[in-house]
Amino acid sequence: MPVTETGAQRARIRHFRVIGMVLFALAFAVGHLAVDPAPTLAAGKKVVIVVGPTGSQTASFIRDAKRYASVARKYGAYVKEIYSPYATWSKVKYHAQKANILIYLGHGNGWPSPYGSFQRYTKDGFGLNATSGNGHNNVKYWGEYYIDRYIQMAPNSVVILARLCYASGNSEWGAANPTKSTAIKRVDNFGAGFLRAGAKAVFAEGITDASYIIKNLFTTNRTMKQIFYASPERTMKYRFGFTSSRTSGMWAVMDPYRPSRYYRSVIGKLSLTAGAWRKY
Repeated sequence: MPVTETGAQRARIRHFRVIGMVLFALAFAVGHLAVDPAPTLAAGKKVVIVVGPTGSQTASFIRDAKRYASVARKYGAYVKEIYSPYATWSKVKYHAQKANILIYLGHGNGWPSPYGSFQRYTKDGFGLNATSGNGHNNVKYWGEYYIDRYIQMAPNSVVILARLCYASGNSEWGAANPTKSTAIKRVDNFGAGFLRAGAKAVFAEGITDASYIIKNLFTTNRTMKQIFYASPERTMKYRFGFTSSRTSGMWAVMDPYRPSRYYRSVIGKLSLTAGAWRKY
């Protein structure tokens, strides 16, 4: 004989069904966030990509830059591309304001180097077009003084220096490999102006692909240090760290693939997480 439900029983069953639906929705939402933490926070991030004049190599640098731009756009970023022969200081200065990621590919003019004494006006910054539209050999260097004085990046912003001499501690092609102390000074000096401009981490990839940094910023909650060691090109065998002498409170790590081969570095607030980066 079938059992009929009373009004009170039906009400209680509906009550439990509602609770179950709410709990399922919450579980789904939490699970979804755990798998893909980035979309709502990452959309609209400002990414500025600059390629300076590098003579016959400029087209190769621009190809790399366009690949980085494609990766950033995939995650919903607003991307501004500034390429030689139109990458002048006035254009870069204007568009770099409040950038969340600033990527520079081009010549590096760092310190220590064989070229004169240290000064902040041409060292450790950008090599850009001296004049607009006049080829890929008209280079003028805008050093850390100008970056520090005229650019204000977004809070928790990140800089990526790709294929530069000096920025990761390396020397120019054909020159002698640096000592460890010289490589450390180069990384420290190249990071200084960008850190004073508001960046919290300055990555340098002298010869290896930097797209992993962009992907990790948009899709993980790793720290800057963990992102650095997430590179497919990491070696770890000769890694070391140091406290910055140029920028108080900042730390750096370097990951040479063998002694005197300094092609990967990061300097800044390395405990900063990608999640904190996405909040701004």
